[in-house]
Amino acid sequence: MDNHRNGIAGFRLTEHTWMTELGNWIDAISPDGRRAGALLFDPRVIGLPGVRERVVSTVMTDQHLVLGGLGGLIPVADVVAAGDQVWLLTAQAVSPTLADLLAGAPIDPAGAASVLMETGQTLLALHAAGVTHGSVHPGTVVITAEGAALLSERGLSDAIRGQISPRERDAAGWASLARGLAASFTQTAPRAAGLFERAAGTATTLGLDAARAMLHQERAALPGGLISRDALARAARGRSAFAQAPSFAAQPPPVPQDEGDIVTLLRVPSSGSPPRLQFGPGVGPGAGAGAGAGAGSAGTAQQPRQETTAERIWREGRDGAATVHQPEKRSGGRVARVSRRRRRRTILSTALFAVVMAGAIVAWFRLTDVPELAVQSIDVVAPKKTLGCGGAIVLTGTVVTNGGVGEIRYEWRKNLDKEVVKGSLRTSADKTSYSVPLRWTLSGKSNVKATATLKVLSPGPARTDKASFTYKC
Repeated sequence: MDNHRNGIAGFRLTEHTWMTELGNWIDAISPDGRRAGALLFDPRVIGLPGVRERVVSTVMTDQHLVLGGLGGLIPVADVVAAGDQVWLLTAQAVSPTLADLLAGAPIDPAGAASVLMETGQTLLALHAAGVTHGSVHPGTVVITAEGAALLSERGLSDAIRGQISPRERDAAGWASLARGLAASFTQTAPRAAGLFERAAGTATTLGLDAARAMLHQERAALPGGLISRDALARAARGRSAFAQAPSFAAQPPPVPQDEGDIVTLLRVPSSGSPPRLQFGPGVGPGAGAGAGAGAGSAGTAQQPRQETTAERIWREGRDGAATVHQPEKRSGGRVARVSRRRRRRTILSTALFAVVMAGAIVAWFRLTDVPELAVQSIDVVAPKKTLGCGGAIVLTGTVVTNGGVGEIRYEWRKNLDKEVVKGSLRTSADKTSYSVPLRWTLSGKSNVKATATLKVLSPGPARTDKASFTYKC
């Protein structure tokens, strides 16, 4: 990243970075001064045959969805190539994530319920549009300064693997999210923990729509019966790297430098008409959206664009995602009796499916031989060239695992200051080598040997390695 130490395509890069399976995320500032994000794809991933093309196609689909009215996604501003580097630039901040907040302190039950309601709503809208997310976990749930929960990296994990995840994978990811949140309230709010556990089971057996309905209908199990973003917003603002250094965003832009040949990989959509969304089999703009409305007006040039299923789901769920004591509408006695019968059938169905799924899960674990995650080795490499005045350098750490699935926590330490850069990454069964880069910027007149040490904290036992380079100015 030496050629782009100050920024890329008008986006200013900060020192706040973290790793995912896709590459190196960096908090950034957009050309108009707003918080944004920049993802430098791992060259070993983006360089594989067909991956770049699939990533571009995925991002263009997202842009069409967002322009068409579907909310809940981190909007992508551009995908650019600079030499052999490929960058994804977002129009909104991509931190803090839910994983960041949970690493600091448990969030409140009202905020946890809000996260589940909003992410579930977004996933349902995506499914209605014929696409899936494919990688739902705390690291891809971004919490905004207003407490809203947005999904990032939509479809990118599938794009690099050349696959399309089924809807069931999204439901399973959401259920895992709910169970993880439930675990943080077992002692402090057991009723809320029980609600989130039930929602997780409902998502895997009856679907996300039923799970969201359960959360809303049984919100009395939450403290005060609230589903609210308020405390979540405060936690997000407290964890933001920009909140910790507010003066950075106020600084004037740096003097433009020659960034070399930077080209966009996205085709700009036509501005003459709204984009047409692509739908999966059996899903279309008329499904459940009043397809018979407007009959007789076919051929009229001024006929308004029909709302898509995805847009309808997002619009109808938007206000319910962060409700505070929304009263339920009461109907007549006959409708109430039908509603009670439906609830009884739902409870029986849920119990039956839970028994079946529990047996299936036990059988799956018995038949599957997935090893417990272990780190086999780590290696740190630094560029051999001398770093000049006010320059930045990237040291690369490589972590090799046994192919187990889980989370690796690590930290970087520098010998010239007391800064500790902490990070984590999720591992998968089909990959054993992971890149963990460190971007180090030095300034001032000096001639020193700089050493960076990488330490893998978990899974244990702890392992360390280090590498050095020379800074001369």
